[in-house]
Amino acid sequence: MTYRVCLVCMGNICRSPMAETVLRKTLAGHGLGDRVAVDSAGTGGWHAGGPMDSRALRTLADHGYDGSDHRARQFTADWFDRYDLVLAMDRDNLRFLRRMAPGEVEVRLFRSFDPDAPEGAEVPDPYYGGPEGFEEVLRLVEAASEGVAKHIADEID
Repeated sequence: MTYRVCLVCMGNICRSPMAETVLRKTLAGHGLGDRVAVDSAGTGGWHAGGPMDSRALRTLADHGYDGSDHRARQFTADWFDRYDLVLAMDRDNLRFLRRMAPGEVEVRLFRSFDPDAPEGAEVPDPYYGGPEGFEEVLRLVEAASEGVAKHIADEID
């Protein structure tokens, strides 16, 4: 049986697709790539069907990741039955998801899996800033992805 994860931000063009790309590669590195499906979505549908933000895509590519196949999607309440774990990039999206979620679905902040992150830590939205914001997002996402991979390994073994 495949374990399924969905990463969620606002528009699904920066943070959550970066996290999806990194987490997928991290899971493969832990030998879990064939046992875990990773998706991403946004709480809003403004960018649905569109590609990842070009700055996010470039940042990923500069560090050996390929996010070129990404197309933005909007998370809806009926998606909860598809996933074992839903991870929000920030507290606003976490609140939105928890209001929609049935009781049995685990919904958490993505950075809660980074042992070095303070409680309640978020992945900041880089959309209105420069390239350094995308570099910061990548660094935070890589750190949290290791923790997510360990959590999933414990869950499925």
